[in-house]
Amino acid sequence: MPRRGERKVRERSTVPEAMPRQEPERIGIRRVAWTRRGVKCFHTVDPAKYRCSTLAAQLADAWVTYARAMARADGGADLAQAVRDFARFVDKHLPALGLDPADARLDGHIVDLAEVIHAWEEDLRQRHGLRSSAPYVKTGGLLTLIEQAVVSETDMPQALRLRAQAPPAYPPYRGEPLDEFSNAERLALRDAARDAVRALEARLTRGRELLKHGVDPRMGGWHDPANLVWAATRPYLLTVEVLKPQFPQNVLSWPEPVKALLPAGPDSTLLKRGFRYLVTELSALLFPAEMDLQAFRVLLLLGMSDTSPEELHDLTLPDIEFTDGGVRLVQRKGRAHRVRADLHLDPAEGAATDFAGDGAWDVPGLLRRLLAATELSRKVFPDAGPWLFLAVERRHRGVLDAEVAHFKNRDRRFGGWIAAQRTAGGKPLEITRPFEIRRLRKTAKVVRAVALGGTVSDLAGDDHHVEVYRMHYAHGTTAHILAGRAINRAQKWVFERTSTSGHPVLVTEEAEQHLEEPDVTADLGLDAGQAKAMRSGELDMGLVNCRNPYDSPHRKDTKVCHVAPAMCMLCRNAVVFTSQIPRLVLLSDHIERMRTTLTPPHWQAQWGRQAAALAEVFDECADLVPTARREIADLGLRLDLPLGMRTEFDR
Repeated sequence: MPRRGERKVRERSTVPEAMPRQEPERIGIRRVAWTRRGVKCFHTVDPAKYRCSTLAAQLADAWVTYARAMARADGGADLAQAVRDFARFVDKHLPALGLDPADARLDGHIVDLAEVIHAWEEDLRQRHGLRSSAPYVKTGGLLTLIEQAVVSETDMPQALRLRAQAPPAYPPYRGEPLDEFSNAERLALRDAARDAVRALEARLTRGRELLKHGVDPRMGGWHDPANLVWAATRPYLLTVEVLKPQFPQNVLSWPEPVKALLPAGPDSTLLKRGFRYLVTELSALLFPAEMDLQAFRVLLLLGMSDTSPEELHDLTLPDIEFTDGGVRLVQRKGRAHRVRADLHLDPAEGAATDFAGDGAWDVPGLLRRLLAATELSRKVFPDAGPWLFLAVERRHRGVLDAEVAHFKNRDRRFGGWIAAQRTAGGKPLEITRPFEIRRLRKTAKVVRAVALGGTVSDLAGDDHHVEVYRMHYAHGTTAHILAGRAINRAQKWVFERTSTSGHPVLVTEEAEQHLEEPDVTADLGLDAGQAKAMRSGELDMGLVNCRNPYDSPHRKDTKVCHVAPAMCMLCRNAVVFTSQIPRLVLLSDHIERMRTTLTPPHWQAQWGRQAAALAEVFDECADLVPTARREIADLGLRLDLPLGMRTEFDR
């Protein structure tokens, strides 16, 4: 445990400082430099390449000034691209109108640039299609630069000034948001990544065992694999130019131990031949490559629901601090200009693990394994940056070199890694497209939502606003399923409260005669007091008997039922005697008469469920219904319903 004063100083979030204010060069190529993950890049605009060189120079100057003043982290790459694209269009468009592109300038009146911008937007729409945001981005960037140029170009036409203040003609394309991976896909990706990590660790163990027995191949010979592995730790000693004189040109004539290093198929046929592949395979025995690091990337994103791919990718060794309880990570979110520290705890001692092999699969365990895998890379290449994802590849002139993994090459992206994985049966993984690494973050969010439940504010967590969660995460399939289940549970509760599941109990004539006997009372779900009150007519509600008028399922308090007899046939407390069958027959006839006076939807809403409940009762005592109808005719019985019931239900 760190002592007081030994903990690393937490880096606080700060507003990016503006670059030094200086006037751009007015002649020659305009260039802006920027650094990303330790690599210095340049964006350039050369006005001399275009016939509208004056206009291109004015826009390029505005770009350089704006990028420096706003401290753009990427050097304003989108703005430079907009300038180049617009300049090319002006060179092509103006001659077709009989105008000279050299006359185009922001402070000129010969060429109406507002109309040219409109034509350029139409051209962008045609080139990029309807499902692209490029017209919006490029036009927005150009208009921003024109607004910037207003400060220096005082003679700018009023029409162009007004156009710069207006939005682009075409809005950005809002495509379908990314969905998360299903649970089966998540487990398949997790298992494949774990298998890849185990295979990497086994390969590195084999290579480092060879390294222990290796010597300088210039002294011990080039045909010993251990010596070749030793040469891999001296990058300039293991190149194609150095290896060619040491081996025959025909790969099949190489010594068998060296040929065994090359990738081969199940039938021992060499899949890749040549010195380049030999260097790559020797490097793979000692250093992880980008494809090897993808497995760690997948597992960490699945285990860190509050970390974006960019934050994980930008981690360096100073950002990682192991403690007795876990690991503390300092993460930087460039888009939000935020720096935050997260603590990931180790699992409790003695907790059961669900993996085979050494190490742990939680976040601290994965980071320890990743650092162990890249330890030799940092020793052999001390000038490489302190990146967590440090990959060794054949780079300039075929020499091994280490730098941060970019995961941008087509074969080294997340989709390429998925395509290279196989199940235990040797089949490719069945993963839905698109193969976007951002879907892993959404999957981790959904797993967290399933585990926690609760409100949207609970699910959003500490790293999102509720509205951000609703817009970018709550649309997923799993979230919809969870919402549907919640609605179904609520509906089921309501239906159970109002459904006929507690339909009236029919008491036969024989049972009615022995109603006060304990065995009969128990079978009917009554107590002695209820049975006695029913025999005396105290619980007669006008249509049927009621077990307890003060325990109505249609109200929450303990007051007397307020919907009898309108809802008695839908109540679990109702008890029907055979002497009450004529009343039910009269009610059934009344309901059928209402069918002719009410619209079908209205009748179904008011009387449909009661008609179904009556049909169930009549099915149980079908032999008593004809007798009940004769009794109605002989005695002239009529149905007495409360006035309120007729007013509410019959119209």
